[in-house]
Order: sequence, then C-alpha cells, then structure tokens
Amino acid sequence: MIQKRFHFTGDVQGVGFRYTACRIAGGFDITGYVKNVSDGSVECVAEGTAEEIDSFIERLQQTMSGYIRQTTQEQSPATGRWNSFGVGY
Repeated sequence: MIQKRFHFTGDVQGVGFRYTACRIAGGFDITGYVKNVSDGSVECVAEGTAEEIDSFIERLQQTMSGYIRQTTQEQSPATGRWNSFGVGY
C-alpha cells in the first residue's frame, strides 16, 4: 500500500472536479480525499495499491483533460488514515 499526492493546475475549480474525482474513485479500491487549494489548484491524496491509484488517476485525467494543464505527484508510504474517498476541506 502506498500514498500518492497529486496537484492539478489549470481550470480545475468550479467545474465539478471534486465531484467527478469522488464518483470515479468509487470504482477503485482506494481511500483519501480531493480538495480545492487556495492557489486555484486541486489536491488529491489517494492510498491503495500503485495499480489502483494509477488507474484511478488515469481515468480522472482522461475525464477532466479539458481542464487540467499540469499534474504533479509525490509518493510516500500509506498512512491508513482514511476509510473511504471523499471531499476534503
């Protein structure tokens, strides 16, 4: 189990990005959150297997490709902090 933290920049706030991420996450065995950041970006933290996280992010990027300009990511060990995937504040 790992944790990946993603930052999406572009026109990613006010376009249903968080709702879409939560809907897509429901199809994968991951936990974590997605939230708006004050700089206009969106942060997404996902925990699970590398394969599940990568498949989730690939689907999210495909679905929201018209809004994402850049995606960065960091990887670390999973913390087990979340029981599900949802919107963070």
